[in-house]
Parts: sequence; C-alpha cells; structure tokens
Amino acid sequence: MDLTRYPYPSRRQVVLGRRGAVATSQPLAALAGMEVLLKGGSAVDAAIAMAACLTVVEPTSNGIGGDLFAQVWDGGLHGLNASGRSPLALTPERTPEGGMPERGWLPVTVPGAVSGWRALHERWGRLSFPEVLAPAVRYAEEGFPVGPETARAWRRAEAIYLPLKGPEFRPFQEVFFPGGRAPGAGEVWRSPAHAKTLREIAETYGESFYRGNLAEAMAGFSEATGGLLTLEDLRAHEAEWVQPLSLEYRGLTVHELPPNGQGVAALLALALLEGFELKPEDPFSYHLQVEAMRLALADAFRFVADPRFLEVPPPALLDPGYVAERRRLIGERALPQALPGLRPEGTVYLAAADGEVMVSLIQSNYQGFGAGILVPGTGIALQNRGLGFSLEAGHPNRVGPGKRPYHTIIPGFLTREGRPLGPFGVMGGFMQPQGHVQVVLALAQGLNPQAALDRPRWQVVPGRGGDEVLLEPGIPPATALFLKDLGHRVRYEVEYGLFGRGQVVLRHGEALLGASDPRAEGLALAY
Repeated sequence: MDLTRYPYPSRRQVVLGRRGAVATSQPLAALAGMEVLLKGGSAVDAAIAMAACLTVVEPTSNGIGGDLFAQVWDGGLHGLNASGRSPLALTPERTPEGGMPERGWLPVTVPGAVSGWRALHERWGRLSFPEVLAPAVRYAEEGFPVGPETARAWRRAEAIYLPLKGPEFRPFQEVFFPGGRAPGAGEVWRSPAHAKTLREIAETYGESFYRGNLAEAMAGFSEATGGLLTLEDLRAHEAEWVQPLSLEYRGLTVHELPPNGQGVAALLALALLEGFELKPEDPFSYHLQVEAMRLALADAFRFVADPRFLEVPPPALLDPGYVAERRRLIGERALPQALPGLRPEGTVYLAAADGEVMVSLIQSNYQGFGAGILVPGTGIALQNRGLGFSLEAGHPNRVGPGKRPYHTIIPGFLTREGRPLGPFGVMGGFMQPQGHVQVVLALAQGLNPQAALDRPRWQVVPGRGGDEVLLEPGIPPATALFLKDLGHRVRYEVEYGLFGRGQVVLRHGEALLGASDPRAEGLALAY
C-alpha cells in the first residue's frame, strides 16, 4: 500500500494516528466520535455517538426511526442485525396491486437503530449511555449549521414531502420544513423534540423506545392516523447477533453480514472476479466487473430475504461449483438480461477504531427521510423499509407479517490472515455492494484507503428496459465507447450522490489510517 500515491483529483490525504480513528459523512458527527474517544470512550462508544448525531445533523439520510447493522472486531468478528420487522398486521392483501406506496404508514417497519445502539453499548461501552448520546442531544437542542451536501438533499426532498396530504404527514413537515421550506446551507436548524427523545433514550437505556412512553407515542399516532404499527410489534423487537459471511480475494478476507442484507452480492461478485486477471483502468476489466455485479445482483434479488424464509442458504451462493457455473456466463459481450428496477435511497455509514476494538456501522431510513411520518413531539422520523419487500407470490421476500425485508445497508470489514485490517463501507442503496466491490478491488491493487475512495466509480442500474451502466466523469470516454461496443447501455452521470459515499479505517503497521469520501462533506480524524 502506497500512502503517498494520490492518482485522483480530490487530493484528500489519508489521516494517520495510533490510538484512535473515526470517519463518517458529516464533520460534526465525526467530531462527536472523536470527543467521546478523547473522554476515554471505546470505539463502540464513539460509533454510537456518531450514529446518534447523524440522526440530527444528517436527517436527510437517516433518523431515530431507522435501522442499523454493524460488525465489531475485538479479537474476533461479531455481526449485529438491528433491522426491524414488518407489523403483524401487514399481509399481502393490504398491499395495493400497483405496489407498495413509497410514503405513509404502509411501508413503515419497526425501527431497529435504537436497539442496535443499546446492544453494542452493553458489550463494549465504557462511558455511560447519557455521556455517549450527549453530543447528539447538544446539536439537537442548540442547533447546528446545515452542511452544503445535506442542504442539497434537503432541498431536493421538498418536492417529495411537502406535497403530501393528510394528518400523518403534518408533524413531519412542520419539523423538517419550517416555514414550508428546507433550511439552506449554513442556516442553523434545531429540533428540541429530537433532543428530548434522545435524552429519554439515554436515560432509559432504550427501554422507553420499545416498551415505554416513546413506544406508546409511536403506537398511538399509528392508531390515530391509520397505521399498522402497534405496541405489540415494538415490544417484540430485539437486535440479533449473527455470524458474518466471508470470502478471500487476492489476500484480503472480506466480511459481510448474512441476509436479510445484500452483503452476499458483494461477496459473490468478488468470487466471480477471482477467476479473471483485472488490470487497473483497463476497459475490459470494467466489462468484467459490471457483468459480475449484474449476476450477483440477480441472485441477491432472487434469494435474499428474512433468514427464516430463505430458500437457499447464503453459503450455497458462494460455493465454488456454483460460482464457476455463474462465471461461465460472462463472455465478450454484455449479458442480455434485465433486473428489477432500483429506488432512490438514504443512508449513513461510519467507522471507528480505538486500538483494541474496531467498528463498522451503517444506519438508514431508506429513502431519504423515510416514510414522511414523524411522531408528534418526538423527532422520530420513521423509515419506509417495507419498500424492500417483493410483491411476487411465492418469493421468499414476499411482503408479509412480522418479516424483515430485503435490506440494502451493509457494513463491511477486512482482515488479512486472521488479523484485522478494519471497517469499510459505501452507502447508497443498491450501489452499496457495487461500491464495496470497487473499494476492495482498489485496495487489492495497492491503493491506499483515500485513493480507493477517490477512484471514479461505475454503477449498474437494473431496469425493465434493460440494464444501464452509469459512469462518473473521471472514467475515460474511451472506456465508455468500449463498453458500448460490447453491448452495454452506458451513460455518464454528474450527480455524485448516485455513486455512494464511503468511509474507511484500516490498520497499517502500528498506524491507524482514516479516509472519507470526497462525494460527501464527511471527515476522517485520527490521533
């Protein structure tokens, strides 16, 4: 790994330290993580502090009412699935024939993030829960200046959320669009309701959220405005410890969480690519990567579901015989297949390390702010993760009661020969496994973490009219023409948000390296 090589335009420098490092997509949240580390907190304390802060300072991508997944290294690797299930009253018959609506109560699933904060803190927390959540409470109560990228996302959300009609949407609109508009870049936004709720979560160790006052507020608003979410649904929720899946690629062991997340798609694509010699920036290598990703996504869309309903165990998709069979489908021309369409998304990712413990954590409300429903007086904006369900009869991921839907958010982790390298992630809906693959390829080719994040990206965008391949402007036009000649539908896209936003913290000798994606306003810090 060459720490001095910066072949891409951003010229951001990797940050180095020995005792601790944090990285996430919003500077104030990164500072909160470092604040907690300097107080003597663990990397898990820092991760929870950042996660809680992000619900305030980047509400366009996540919220208190979202889900969470994590991987933690403490001498061994532990996986946490803190995603919620659908309400018990959600049956296939309740879903309109035209598909699950994107906003409102129907796509709302039980929010799992708070249970994830608690589960992590119970095992690795050093500071008290109120101390860990204090920075988030402070930002919510005192206010903070909205960052430029967050302001752009907030402004785009006006066209989606302000036209919504109905009593279920009014509290959301009043909190996030005061005066009928999104706050601009540099404008101070505050939410006392967020502060009150975060303080109650801290003081009750999350109990109020699932079995107390906050749970009653969520269930009561649901009942009053036509929702399906009940106290029974909230009380039944528990975060679950799971065994990560892993795959070795060119000396790096890549770890992803099992379904209901789509991490297996990243592993399958890497397994397919292991059979080819990829040359950096070579046009044909782009073709191979795109084809491997298309096949991996096809399998993920077909087989990933709530673990209780899986038809095919995830290791079977990584079986060498099956991988070899799928690899034979990759040829000199683009595959003539279309995959299900994609939806826009909203997610935050963060990484933290303290020298002993390393954390990879991802949190999301799914589509931006989520369902457009905020529980009055609480600041709890609920996710619309039910959009991840399939409506196809017989599909393992078919919408149904008490089920975890297909989940896009995936935290990654890297080891080498059993020793930890560290956490990495790229947020952004169905871009996430594609971003994981591209970052791993860059690291395997010797790029340092910052250069790996800076490298221009591509994305396969499946759709009924045929798959489209989006390219960032940094990819040479000659490569685009080459891909077109092979039969790919190629288009350059200048909206960098479509290509994900990543963070990396890796161990390098005695040093900890931190890197933050230039596509976001994020920050990496180390000491």
